[in-house]
Amino acid sequence: MQLGLRRLTSMLTVAVEAWIGNAAAVLSGTWGGVTQRAKQSGYSRTSLYQHARRVVRAVLDEHVGGMSYEALWADNERLRAENEALWQAWSEAEEISEAKQHEFASTGSAMGLSLAQIVTLLAIVLPRLSVPSRSRVGRWVHQASEQASRILGVLDRACQRWVLTLCLDEIFLHRVPILMAVEPVSLAWVAAQRSPDRTGESWAKVIGTWPRLEHVIADGGKGIERGVKLAPAARHDPAQPPEADVSPPITMGLDVFHTQREVERVRHRQWKQVERQMEAASEADAKVVQSKRRGHDCRGMAGQAGRAWRKAEQLFDEALRAERAAGQIKGALEWFGPDGHLQSRAEVHRQLDEVCQQLHGSQWNKVKRVLSDERTLSHLDRLHKQLVEVVAEPLLRESLIRVWFLNDSLKQMQANACVSVRHQMVLEQVLCQRLCAQWQSAYVEVDKRLRHAVRASSAVEGINSVVRMHQGRHRHVSQGMLDLKRFYWNCRIFQDGKRKGWCPYDLLGLKLPTSDWWQLLQMAPEEFEQNLLTQEVVA
Repeated sequence: MQLGLRRLTSMLTVAVEAWIGNAAAVLSGTWGGVTQRAKQSGYSRTSLYQHARRVVRAVLDEHVGGMSYEALWADNERLRAENEALWQAWSEAEEISEAKQHEFASTGSAMGLSLAQIVTLLAIVLPRLSVPSRSRVGRWVHQASEQASRILGVLDRACQRWVLTLCLDEIFLHRVPILMAVEPVSLAWVAAQRSPDRTGESWAKVIGTWPRLEHVIADGGKGIERGVKLAPAARHDPAQPPEADVSPPITMGLDVFHTQREVERVRHRQWKQVERQMEAASEADAKVVQSKRRGHDCRGMAGQAGRAWRKAEQLFDEALRAERAAGQIKGALEWFGPDGHLQSRAEVHRQLDEVCQQLHGSQWNKVKRVLSDERTLSHLDRLHKQLVEVVAEPLLRESLIRVWFLNDSLKQMQANACVSVRHQMVLEQVLCQRLCAQWQSAYVEVDKRLRHAVRASSAVEGINSVVRMHQGRHRHVSQGMLDLKRFYWNCRIFQDGKRKGWCPYDLLGLKLPTSDWWQLLQMAPEEFEQNLLTQEVVA
């Protein structure tokens, strides 16, 4: 009761005795007591009834249980103190500077966020009145894009010595072709050029910027093919005098992935035909059964059902042949044969000729045309040429390749299946030792060529998939925005995979002053170029 009275004392501006007296007149007074009490106290009858209800509620709250008044008061004081501390921390917190907001906006745009999404994210961490407008964020991104274009000009010139192989493809952003080029080993994105078309002349300008380019991998597009032929006349190595023609010829290989995809497309179509024909034959059988139940002559329908099943069997046999042919084509296009030897052009060409003789029908015309193309096996020619350059002795070269194949197989096998392979590898190493005492150094060169061998343009297809994610968030993708994305990608550190801990420029061979892409972007192009030249001289 005392706690209840104290609670009333904190709530009221009148004397506690007046509240209790008013409540007593209502709860226990006789008839006319409320009116008499109202005249004595100076309160209205309504006030007396209100005072009675509040006194009853205070007493009930004290005896029902739950948190006491002291506990509630302590919680209130604690929350007030926390609130004051939070406001103090907020007032003392360091505000995000405009430079940091600029970096945030540029990084978000390079990662593919739209301007509206960037503003939404900034609104989470900034006070409401400090959130930049969409137009202001757009100006920041535009400034970063222009700077990225200038810095990329310096970086592209610095990378020319290391770009020997390129994967080429085009991607369309709102019906505008973007000519894409990626170095496959490092995944360095070396070209993303908006172009009015994808003709050979346009491709020649892109390819011609790489004077030491030796090999190109792409699909069978006519524009890329013509661009590769025109590129030697358009390129020049700035490290050599204009009269010196040291640019190597450019070879071209057809992407194995597109070839296998065309084979899979035909195979899938044939199995679909088998399914449809079997469904038609089953329906014909059902009609024969129904006709027999009705007592009709079903000889004609039975003949149709028989012909339908014979056609289904024929299509099924053709689909099986297509299945076997697809497996043979896939095996022929591999680097190594079943016994672990590196395949040659003559060997693979003979296998493909045998397969093509088994393919009948117009649906296989494109596949046979691609398989008979000389560019389909150019990756084998290039690899054999590189291996001959590093190891001239045929027997030693074959033994080193065999050691590499067995070592690579061990990485993919389970522990219980490695014993015989390890024995074979030991025997091959003994043979290498007898053939050449310094075989380890030769093996390092062979390992480098085999690990960097490329037969598909999957590198550029992967970059295309990244750009397609950006495409849905931007109404217009300018050349500056493409340059910003390309600059960020090439400076970005890979978080997993075999390239983990490295950025594409590192893997390509270019040593950057810093690994922070934003710091690189703040450097003046002339200062940045001088920094790269100084590093080359020191190296």
